[in-house]
Amino acid sequence: MVTLARHRWMTVAGVETFYREAGREDAPVLLLPHGYPCSSYEFRNLMPRLADRWRLIAPDFPGAGYSGTPDDFDYTFDGYAAWLEAFVDAMHVDRFVLYLHDFGSPIGARLAIRTPQRIAGLIIQNGDIPYEDALGPKYADIEATWTLPRSEMRKVLAEAISEETFKEEFLNDLPPPLADTIPPDLWKLHWSLITPRRKEIAIDLIAGLKENRAWFAEHRKYLSEYRPPTLIVWGPNDHYMPEKSARAYLRDLPDAELHLLGGGHWLLETHLDDVVALMREFLERVHAPEP
Repeated sequence: MVTLARHRWMTVAGVETFYREAGREDAPVLLLPHGYPCSSYEFRNLMPRLADRWRLIAPDFPGAGYSGTPDDFDYTFDGYAAWLEAFVDAMHVDRFVLYLHDFGSPIGARLAIRTPQRIAGLIIQNGDIPYEDALGPKYADIEATWTLPRSEMRKVLAEAISEETFKEEFLNDLPPPLADTIPPDLWKLHWSLITPRRKEIAIDLIAGLKENRAWFAEHRKYLSEYRPPTLIVWGPNDHYMPEKSARAYLRDLPDAELHLLGGGHWLLETHLDDVVALMREFLERVHAPEP
């Protein structure tokens, strides 16, 4: 029997927050922070597949998906991490496995650093990595804007936020047979949710990648010091984070389990069965329900 996800709203730190939840409330928790330019929608197919034994929780960040977009929110990686901690507290969750993907990776990793005792394990899937020398070629396009005056940089980044670039983000480096399996709902839905204010937020967050580089060492220190049990499941067809990005994590997590699948950045769209099987085996080892 498939366990359906529940769709709910609540107020977290003053923000009207939409979230998806599946599984029993007393089951071990898997926290699912989403990436850009997506929302909790990216986990819609995954959640019912593991809800027989785990409680899966996927919020929409402020300024994304169906959550609110307050003017006074701190739309930075640090601000999102503080909000995610408040969300976890509001959900009365003490310990969880953390799924790190895309921009959800620097946000979730900040949460792990803030409260390492809460982390039962990490599942890293094409997450933004803390290794400058292992980034993919598309990051060079972003880095090229860092030498521009601030106003010019923002103008260039604004031009890169459109429905067409959203489509490119979701198709990324997939070969044609796999690209055909990516539903256009992903870019059309999320583009329809973009407002002028949300576009400014996206510009700020992408521009913030420059300052985020200074934080890489702290991320690496957390990984090497705490060595949380980690499953790395990766789609190498990714202009931002190819195979070398996945392997870079082994420098600080030598005991991590690494699996390279045939997909790309949005692996849950193309290789869901493979990912679910790997996650289930990993979760049974590190965060299983009590008998």
